[in-house]
Amino acid sequence: MKVLISGASGFIGRPLCAELLRQGQSVRAAVRLARSDNLPVEHAETVSIGEINNETDWTEALIDIKVVVHLAARVHVMKDNAVDPLDELRKVNVDGAWNLARQACDAGVQRFIFISSIKVNGESSPLGRPYKPEDRPAPIDCYGISKCEAEHALRQLADETGMEVVIIRPPLVYGPGVKANFHSMMYWLNKEIPLPLGAIHNKRSFVALDNLIDLIATCIDHPAAANQTFLAGDGEDLSTTELLQRLGEALGKPAKLFSLPIRMLKVGALLLGKRDMAQRLCNSLQVDITKAHDLLGWRPPVTVDEALKKTAADFLQKI
Repeated sequence: MKVLISGASGFIGRPLCAELLRQGQSVRAAVRLARSDNLPVEHAETVSIGEINNETDWTEALIDIKVVVHLAARVHVMKDNAVDPLDELRKVNVDGAWNLARQACDAGVQRFIFISSIKVNGESSPLGRPYKPEDRPAPIDCYGISKCEAEHALRQLADETGMEVVIIRPPLVYGPGVKANFHSMMYWLNKEIPLPLGAIHNKRSFVALDNLIDLIATCIDHPAAANQTFLAGDGEDLSTTELLQRLGEALGKPAKLFSLPIRMLKVGALLLGKRDMAQRLCNSLQVDITKAHDLLGWRPPVTVDEALKKTAADFLQKI
């Protein structure tokens, strides 16, 4: 079976290509521009497809392909200079995804796996009431809205054509090479900077890169995955305080935490223009992965502490 992976040179795509090749799958890696520093892994056939939108020609990339894993997306950025950020996100995340799926169907692809986002469910969940795949979508930001619209379009296409569509919604993904806020936390901890996050009693779900890749690989050929939506996660939820403590242990730099009232933290963050960051640090966001276990027999193969150690080791090697 030959698998096409879009976004193959990215944070998830590169190790996914490597793992599928290790498993004996035939992989074609789609990248925007084929450069020597942009190639996924050895032994993966690579094809350059240019910009992703409603006019992208996927003909060459889809030859002999039976399964597509669509990772490529325009991601949400905190300071988007686009006049209409949602419109720009739709061009790639909605129109681009539908265009690829439509051409995949015409090319005889049997299954289309779409990597969506937990932001389709929402930005935070009540403590102890995790999101489930069947919950009514409630996206708030432009990125979540674009992913939700893409899911809807792909399900309609599946109903009309019979091509199987599988949707996976991960929360924050961490692992070797992680950027953004997770990388910032490792930087603060490694510098032994005191942090006012010592008494946050929320619960948040995360998914280790290895666990997400294992779920994607399971969905490639599992019969029960057809036309289903799954939430991805590690199966263990952590408070922000617990995450910092265990990440500090993985780095060999015990977290230096002190406590401030949550309200004071949020007010300070608002004054500093970091309201969204404070919400993520203080609010809960939990996911229920029971469906993946019940339908696919899937369990996260890597523990949180194992994944944190691997992430920390990569960070320390690169600084």
